[in-house]
Amino acid sequence: MLRRDRQLRTQIFRLKDAALFALGLWLAHFLRVLWHVDLLPGRHPVESFDQFLWLYLIIVPGALLVLETQGFYRRPLFCSRRLTAWILLKSCALVVLGVILVMFLFKTSLARSVIVLFGMTSFLLVFLSEELLLLAYTSRFSPLQFKKRVLLVGANEETARTRSDLAAKAGDTIEIVGELDLNQTSIEQLVQLLHERSPNGVILSAKHIVFGQIEKAIQACELEGVEVWLLADFFNTSISQRTFDELYGQPVLIFSTAPGGSWQTVVKQGIDFVGAMIAMAALSWLFLLIAAVIKLTSPGPIFFRQRRCGLNGHPFTMVKFRSMSTDAEQRQHELAALNEMGGPVFKVTNDPRITSVGRFLRKHSLDELPQLLNVLRGEMSLVGPRPLPVYEVQRFDVLAHRRRLSVKPGLTCLWQVSGRNEVNDFRDWVRLDLEYIDNWSLWLDLKILWRTIPVVFAGTGAK
Repeated sequence: MLRRDRQLRTQIFRLKDAALFALGLWLAHFLRVLWHVDLLPGRHPVESFDQFLWLYLIIVPGALLVLETQGFYRRPLFCSRRLTAWILLKSCALVVLGVILVMFLFKTSLARSVIVLFGMTSFLLVFLSEELLLLAYTSRFSPLQFKKRVLLVGANEETARTRSDLAAKAGDTIEIVGELDLNQTSIEQLVQLLHERSPNGVILSAKHIVFGQIEKAIQACELEGVEVWLLADFFNTSISQRTFDELYGQPVLIFSTAPGGSWQTVVKQGIDFVGAMIAMAALSWLFLLIAAVIKLTSPGPIFFRQRRCGLNGHPFTMVKFRSMSTDAEQRQHELAALNEMGGPVFKVTNDPRITSVGRFLRKHSLDELPQLLNVLRGEMSLVGPRPLPVYEVQRFDVLAHRRRLSVKPGLTCLWQVSGRNEVNDFRDWVRLDLEYIDNWSLWLDLKILWRTIPVVFAGTGAK
């Protein structure tokens, strides 16, 4: 795992654990009071929780410090439960002993049984949170994209060494999808492999490769919108942002044309998941209504499924409400002469394949609603470039257009709210997508979502 990803993950986990230790103290006090009242009414009552509040000044920073010194945040992402439980058990015991020592030094008369119970509740809360995170990472509906698909590029001896290092240190966080020796193959073969394997990144070893070949490889990945992790240094690029990082002890330069890992990207993933869940729950009645109308007015399935290109071109199955006749894809070649969109994409006003109900659904973008399921599965985002069919992406005649694949596709995008019915050239479409990628921020996403609402109600959706 890259240092930037590791640091971001650690910061999130620290915040989570601090909140859980704070909750653990309150829960311990609550259970202790409950125990007194229900089971031992003759005992003296425990002091009110207000008198324990000052302990947060010790518990929150102290617990994080102990967890850090015990190596809790340096564990592998998928370590054994036994290791997690052992480190956490030691840490909670040390925190409890430390708090009791502070209470003794300050000669407080607070119930020490609350502090002992606090150690138990904190252990259970943090351990349960680690189990839930593990479940979330491995779930097919997880928005947490932890695994990197990488392509190893360099001389055979260097890629073999890199593969060995990753196998020993990376565990399941990195999947090697292919290897390429630039001394024996061409840049065109590298581009072809990028198209076939859809990696998230390319690990490029420069030790035994001619610098000219390395620069061509980086420029090819730059056009594709794929990150390059250079196990060396220096090379100028015109688009990519260059950042220095560390890959398991080896210095690397990252040439990235897409937004990198940050708090904003984490919040974006959270908004995607929670927003899709709320939207599906709130619009469930509309889903049923549309499904019933489609079934009653047109023979064929309710949903239309199609293979689309997702992040870095990785194919996924996109789901929509069916708005065309069942033989629409087979009849597309009959309408090729009427295509109004310049470039590899297809667009026809008053397309005869669209059903009467489908025309209304497309006008108000209601046919896109089932893609909320794709958002829940982590294949799409609420905001991002619209996903194109695999066969249209394969027809890109300008490689730079593939950079729109460097971020997750979305339900809505800058093109969608910028008068998409007036865009008749694919180059203008791509220009808006790249403008979104190059200027991305969480605030931009929120503005696009806000601008999407009147577009949907006004019916300025697809023709």
